[in-house]
Amino acid sequence: MKNNSFENPTLVSPEKWLAARREFLREEKEFSKLRDRLAEKRRALPWARVDQAYTFDSPAGRATLAELFEGRSQLIVYHFMLAPGWEEGCRGCSFVSDHFDGALAHVNARDTSFVAVSSAPLAEIERFKARMGWKFNWVSSHGTTFNRDFRVAFTPAEVEIGLADYNFGMNEIGAEEMPGLSVFARGADGGVYRTYSTYSRGLDLLINAYNLIDLTPRGRNEDSEAPMKWVRLHDSYGQPADALATH
Repeated sequence: MKNNSFENPTLVSPEKWLAARREFLREEKEFSKLRDRLAEKRRALPWARVDQAYTFDSPAGRATLAELFEGRSQLIVYHFMLAPGWEEGCRGCSFVSDHFDGALAHVNARDTSFVAVSSAPLAEIERFKARMGWKFNWVSSHGTTFNRDFRVAFTPAEVEIGLADYNFGMNEIGAEEMPGLSVFARGADGGVYRTYSTYSRGLDLLINAYNLIDLTPRGRNEDSEAPMKWVRLHDSYGQPADALATH
C-alpha cells in the first residue's frame, strides 16, 4: 500500500522521538506474544494421513513423498508456480525462493527437510533453477495429481471463471497455478501426515526482504491492487516491463 508519511513526516526532538519509540515498543511486544501463541496453536493442529502414493521426478531419480524427507521427521514443501511450457517461473514464487538456500542448513539441523515442487517437467525446472543459481531440492510432480490435490493447480474451467477452491475457500485465482506451502511429518507408524498448509498472504512470513523493507519509513509502498507488480526475477531488475514474462 502506498505510504505518504515519508513525504510528510512528523518531525520531533530526540526526546519526543524516544518517547514515541517506547510507546510503539509496547505494541511490538504484544505482537510478538501473539505470534508465539499462534505458532503454538499451529503446532497443535491435528494431522491428516496422506494415503496417496505420490512419486516425483528428482535429480537423483524417482522419489516418493516419504523419500523426500531424506531420513528426517519433518518436511516442508513449497508449491512453486512453474507449469509445463512456461518460459520461466512465477516472479512472486521466485522472490520467495531467493530466501531459501541460506536458511536450509539451519532448517536441516532441526530435523526438517525442504523441497520445492512444480508441475513442469524436471528438465524445465532444472533449466530455470540453473538460471537463478539456486541449490535447494526441487522436484517435478508432472503427470501426478499432487498439485491439484493440494489446491495449487486448477482446471481450464476454473481459470476461465477466475474462481476456485483455493486458500480453504472459494477465492479468486489468476492463473492455472497458485502458490502455497505444505508441511508434513512422519508418524510413529511410519506414515506421512499433513500437518499444515498455507497460501496467499500466509506466505509473507517466508519473505525476509519484506521484513527488512517493512522496517523503513516508506515500507512496501506497493500498489494495493497489484502489490507485487514491482517484483522482478533477481536477474531482471532494470529491464523494461514489456520485456518481462507475465508469470
